[in-house]
Amino acid sequence: MTISQTICDFVTLSIKAGGWMALDRIYLQNRVLALIGEDVMEETVEQEVASSLTLMDTLVEKAIENQVIGDTVAEREQFEAQLMDFLTPPPSVVNAFFAQHYANAPKEATDYFFALSKQNDYIKTRSIAKNIVFPVETEYGTLEITINLSKPEKDPKQIAAEGKSVQVDYPKCMLCLENEGYQGRINYPARANHRIIRMNLDNEAWGFQYSPYAYYNEHSIFLSLAHRPMKINLATFSRLLQIVEVMPHYFVGSNADLPIVGGSILSHDHYQGGRHDFAMAKAPVETTFTLTGFADVTAGIVKWPMSVIRLQAKDKQKLALASEYILAQWRNYSDPSVSVNAFSEDGTPHHTVTPIARKAGEFFEMDLVLRDNNVSEEHPDGIFHPHKDVQHIKKENIGLIEVMGLAVLPPRLAPELKEVANYLRDQPNQMADYHHTWADQLKATHTNLTEENVEAVLHEAVGHIFADVLAHAGVFKRDAGGQEAFQRFIDQL
Repeated sequence: MTISQTICDFVTLSIKAGGWMALDRIYLQNRVLALIGEDVMEETVEQEVASSLTLMDTLVEKAIENQVIGDTVAEREQFEAQLMDFLTPPPSVVNAFFAQHYANAPKEATDYFFALSKQNDYIKTRSIAKNIVFPVETEYGTLEITINLSKPEKDPKQIAAEGKSVQVDYPKCMLCLENEGYQGRINYPARANHRIIRMNLDNEAWGFQYSPYAYYNEHSIFLSLAHRPMKINLATFSRLLQIVEVMPHYFVGSNADLPIVGGSILSHDHYQGGRHDFAMAKAPVETTFTLTGFADVTAGIVKWPMSVIRLQAKDKQKLALASEYILAQWRNYSDPSVSVNAFSEDGTPHHTVTPIARKAGEFFEMDLVLRDNNVSEEHPDGIFHPHKDVQHIKKENIGLIEVMGLAVLPPRLAPELKEVANYLRDQPNQMADYHHTWADQLKATHTNLTEENVEAVLHEAVGHIFADVLAHAGVFKRDAGGQEAFQRFIDQL
């Protein structure tokens, strides 16, 4: 296929996306022609077009061949986003289409926006497909394990260029509204094809977008259009419940608002949601209790390695108030017998929650995961953080996604687990020293490891370590002493 035919087919998709009309075809073809460094548009035919990503690849390669751009990761990504901006209607049009679809059904609106975000390569579907993903059965249900390989490695040329780049305070962070349509820089991601759906939550301006490197189905981000720090309070609970009222087919949750137990971006108020049933959402309530002052709210303790209180009510405002009540009690609650301390001697607070909201039929549901970010001499990284004996698998913060039962593990594990597999089968290997104790334990309990079964054994072992990670992050342990301590807090509620 000629490059002119590729341009023609690409423009066909651009017009179908709704941001342009048939009258714009020649204009668009000439703009793409110039963008890739070509001068002549040859004769083309109408035909069934290839996928948007295939066409994009061809155009990018031609631009590199014509020396319009260099062949670094950053230059390619910026050029790809610039091309895919042609396939993306302007923000006003995307928002209008979303509203039209929403008038029919909320799911129809998100289906439209999700499909657009994949077609224009804002959601990096091909990169996400590189992730290693597997389920593991545990006593808490099916945990999901992801070894994150989706983000491309920086090449030496890009690293050198970043070192020489001027630091610019725009956009203020990766979540700010100013990212919409931003060209990107050598040290900042391209966002020319990025769009944000505007939302009104409790008379505040918010936005809704998808995550470029999604960890689960329709991985969404809801962000304040004001750049302000994250904070868990009554307004947070009200907004989460309003979001699931507007999008009843989605869950939505917030990372905790304290270091160690919080997420990676605490500087910008935002939530994460999507269409996915996590193991925690499926976990049963094993003990119910009455919440003082909230007769219309049912409450219970969830069977989960972390300490989770589940609330249900038909009235979302009563549910928000009940959530605020529990948060206020937890922020001031201490039980030194289980290393739970609300404040340091200097008054530094250590307690907050990770809240997750969803609709369950006619009920609104809120899971409150109790968090404590204290450290100790024995556990300098955090008392309720992955302990040293599991950090060879996971040592990063336990954020919202992990809390719900989906492990996001570092890319180093992909090659490291292959070396562990070689070690287990007594093959030549370069296994990292920090895996030795674990690998020897596996060897002792699995005496007949073969090339066919060693991966399954390792996957199951990694999954059970993730269950241990969640148990470490639980403030009230699942043993007798921990459950008695949990009950003392429940009695106060």
